[in-house]
Amino acid sequence: MSKQGPDLILHHGLFTTLDRSNPAATAVAIQDGLFTAVGHVGDVMKLAGSSTRIIDLKGRRVLPGLIDNHLHIIRGGLNYNMELRWDGVWSLADAMAMLKKQVAITPPPQWVRVVGGFTEHQFAEKRLPTIEELNAVAPDTPVFILHLYDRAMLNAAALRAVGYTKDTAEPPGGEIVRDTRGNPTGLLLAKPNANILYATLAKGPKLPLEYQVNSTRHFMRELNRLGVTGAIDAGGGFQNYPEDYAVIQKLSEEGQLTVRLAYNLFTQKPKGEKQDFLNWTKASKYKQGTDYFRHNGAGEMLVFSAADFEDFRVPRPDMPPEMEGELEDVVRILVQNKWPWRLHATYDETISRALDVFEKVNQDTPLDGLHWFFDHAETISDQSIDRIAALGGGIAVQHRMAYQGEYFVERYGFGAAEATPPVRKIMDKGVKISAGTDATRVASYNPWVSLAWLVTGMTVGGLRIYPQTNCLDRETALRMWTENVTWFSNEEGKKGRIQVGQFADLMVPDRDFFSCADNEIAEIASDLTVVGGRIVYGAGEFTALDDTAPPPAMPDWSPVRSFGGYGNWAEQGGKAQAIRANAMQMCGCSTACSVHGHDHARAWSGRLPVSDLRSFWGVLGCACWAV
Repeated sequence: MSKQGPDLILHHGLFTTLDRSNPAATAVAIQDGLFTAVGHVGDVMKLAGSSTRIIDLKGRRVLPGLIDNHLHIIRGGLNYNMELRWDGVWSLADAMAMLKKQVAITPPPQWVRVVGGFTEHQFAEKRLPTIEELNAVAPDTPVFILHLYDRAMLNAAALRAVGYTKDTAEPPGGEIVRDTRGNPTGLLLAKPNANILYATLAKGPKLPLEYQVNSTRHFMRELNRLGVTGAIDAGGGFQNYPEDYAVIQKLSEEGQLTVRLAYNLFTQKPKGEKQDFLNWTKASKYKQGTDYFRHNGAGEMLVFSAADFEDFRVPRPDMPPEMEGELEDVVRILVQNKWPWRLHATYDETISRALDVFEKVNQDTPLDGLHWFFDHAETISDQSIDRIAALGGGIAVQHRMAYQGEYFVERYGFGAAEATPPVRKIMDKGVKISAGTDATRVASYNPWVSLAWLVTGMTVGGLRIYPQTNCLDRETALRMWTENVTWFSNEEGKKGRIQVGQFADLMVPDRDFFSCADNEIAEIASDLTVVGGRIVYGAGEFTALDDTAPPPAMPDWSPVRSFGGYGNWAEQGGKAQAIRANAMQMCGCSTACSVHGHDHARAWSGRLPVSDLRSFWGVLGCACWAV
């Protein structure tokens, strides 16, 4: 250690280290980006030198930095500044007010986009907006709303912008809903895959490079605000390599990454998968890069014929007969080049067929030491779990059921939903398992929503789908988001704990994760986030320590400027958080609004004065309060 002492000391904290040999500490020392001491205040403070920065935590809880096992951070960063996020908005009325405000400041030919991270079940009204409501709020500005993997809604201006007309051919695997005269209504359905949804979104304007850099920094900043210090990027549709990686590469080279990122390469086009991986394994080396930006293998798409996109509103899709042959071609290339892989798989039927391929390849070239795994695995069977264990693979779960649990129960029943996915059983069988979000187009990027789902077994709409036997205690859930993830990026022992020799990544939550109420877990944010010993986010009493904030969001009409990130609508002038606690109470209006069809009895709480409600509903031009 330097004679000048460590770079940073944090003391008088309640450190949950997740190091079983040293489970709790009150102080840590950090030097050159690593923890160099983890122990008692008296011992650690003796190490301080003349240049050591010292932060008194005043008894606050400290956790290892959170690591998302499946986050589309590269694609999400390129678009974050353009997207109006309904993540953490608990009333459709609030959501529509946000939309109206954003429409007013978005210049042509730009769109207003709400791209995933929410479900209709989170709204007090328990519904999505209608096309008529979208047209009323935005008669001239294109509006695109993506809801999970199942549908997209376009107003009339967006239909004009993308050129969908009566003569537009029906897309394969999707549906353009039409009226009785054959004209598109504005509703697009995934039947059974989401290609029509994403292909339509791709027609919208893109940000220039400079703005994409700014957008990615703001997305990382938002993740830091929630305590995220690392992630594995799962690739993504319409995310081209290497073109769409230029922004994150630039930020890496300039030392501006505030989230450690391991990235997987996602195949680009159907029937060209084998050639993609032949090219990439020649040009790229597994693990190439740095501790902040490094290559992590292949996936989550290996071949298009093995992709069973989940939409629990429709029957399970059967994968085509060519799946095994195409998948085997790619897996053999990966095994020969010692590249691990991840494979998107929702249903056990797909997993079982993929395992047939993996077992066949393993007979010729053992998979020993390759950290390969399945993503999602909602309906995985006991037999498939055992087969994965025998091959040394893993299972990366995400909280998609927190957003789609109601649809699953409606189709398959509560009994089938009780272990979807069977998290506890996977653990008990000794299979490597970790947690993440699959953000940004399905679930929210907020890790605390995932942690709440793991602990409580509830959807964001309030439906309990899991019995206690498939829920986790809080420490186990935290390990799912920290040390467990490191196997999936082949970084075991380097991060995930507050332990001497590991990366100095940590966060100070704004309330104690271990003692707050269950219904508060999803509301947690970070007051202090540290990555590699560098303070990348500070709030509250730590605000003055934060010197890494990016410039204001670009362009100047960005929704980020008006609404911030997850759950910040209340802080920006909305009423969602104040309303949510008593959303089922009467607000004094028990009739449905004749203009917008909003059920005030469900949407509003008596905690708000009538004057505030009159003013807020006036934003929407609601006639109800004038009656």
